Amino acid sequence: MIDGLRPYAKMKPSDLPWLGDLPVNWEVHRAKYSFREIDDRSEQGDEELLSVSHKTGVTPRSQKNITMFMAESYQGHKVCRPGDVIVNTMWAWMAAIGVSGHVGIVSPAYGIYRPRSTNLFEPRYLDYLLRTEAYRAEYVRSSRGITTSRLRLYPPDFLNIPFVQPPLDEQRLIVRFLDWHGAQTAKLICAKKKIIALLNEQKQAIIHRAVTRGLDPNVRFKPSGIPWLGDVPVGWEVVPFKRRIGFQEGPGIMAVDFRDEGIPLLRISGLHSDEATLDGCNFLDPDKVAKHWSHFAIRTGDYLLSSSASTGKICQAGDLVEGAIAYTGIIRLWPLDGDLFMPFLKYLIQAPAFQGQLDAMKSGVGIEHFGPTHLKQIVICLPTGPEQQAIVRYIEKATSGLAASRIAVDREIALIQEFRARLIADVVTGKLDVGPLAANLPEITEIESIDEVAEDHGLGEAVDDAENEEVAA
Repeated sequence: MIDGLRPYAKMKPSDLPWLGDLPVNWEVHRAKYSFREIDDRSEQGDEELLSVSHKTGVTPRSQKNITMFMAESYQGHKVCRPGDVIVNTMWAWMAAIGVSGHVGIVSPAYGIYRPRSTNLFEPRYLDYLLRTEAYRAEYVRSSRGITTSRLRLYPPDFLNIPFVQPPLDEQRLIVRFLDWHGAQTAKLICAKKKIIALLNEQKQAIIHRAVTRGLDPNVRFKPSGIPWLGDVPVGWEVVPFKRRIGFQEGPGIMAVDFRDEGIPLLRISGLHSDEATLDGCNFLDPDKVAKHWSHFAIRTGDYLLSSSASTGKICQAGDLVEGAIAYTGIIRLWPLDGDLFMPFLKYLIQAPAFQGQLDAMKSGVGIEHFGPTHLKQIVICLPTGPEQQAIVRYIEKATSGLAASRIAVDREIALIQEFRARLIADVVTGKLDVGPLAANLPEITEIESIDEVAEDHGLGEAVDDAENEEVAA
């Protein structure tokens, strides 16, 4: 059905190089002609708290996995209503912007812009338009700041941005088409993610058996003395985690201490691969680090474990992050003796025997978070050093094919998302005419969001963290 899309029959120049030609009956007006800034403040702060991100636009904060820096009171926050455009001023350069479907409150630092008339824009058309790559680039050009991470999109600059405005009936057809396509795309990604889940289950089964039973099929077992652990291989040591591994959680540092350059402050978004990166990091003043936080510095060879938000991610620290400071929510791990092979520990932490202990401690709390206090209560079972190394070699060989399959499926999902983003951009800016197809599509009563079913990595987390930091600061 997508193959049937064609360009509009008659086009005209938009006089904007970044926008190109438009259908002859479409208009372009600067935002100030269609919107006005709103600064209504909450008297009690008890309205629904909303989050604004580049992935999902405007959504209730209760639907987001955020655990850091929640303010004690939201009195004085800005009140928004359905149809308002909300701009995350700090992260507009990433297209952290959207149209609210709720009555709620947002940070006082955000911008709220209300349509001057209800017959100018279909809200969901705007929501699609505002997060296209062309508009993201325009936010960058219109923002003020020295470096990208410090760019701010202030009201006069936002209101000066040109907005594409098709006739209202065409906007509704565009929304119908994109909602329908989004639902089909979401189903396709869900199917891909089920494949990933099966691959992960198979990998976890291999890891679990190897780190709890070893490689000898004829191994003899002995009672561990711990009811939930049961029998363990003869020759393996049952020992408290804290006796074999050193650990330290990063400090809680406020946004007021962030700088444009200096010592990197490593974020959870940097723990997405086998080796830690500086993705999404902030920076700290070297003199302040030397005075307050130098004992939190990461060393090459450490392992880093996420204990908040995406709990359970673990990766190795290489030369790239040597000397960086681990943020709160990241626990630094290192061996206390030479018999512990850290790659074995990485697999052990991923196994149900370890995760089950953490889950039991977290049960009833209602948040996905653990810390050093929990690790002090963990018990692990370790083979000898040479056997740890042999187990790691076996796991890496046995799971290499699964890893390759996972990479292939991840790439397929990425390509689907890229196609979806390009299609949205072409449709909402008048490069493809969806009217003839959209008129015959069924109404989508429950919109399945591609952003909600797709995996949310790295920058998605950074936006949500930044919202909390702005409130705290």
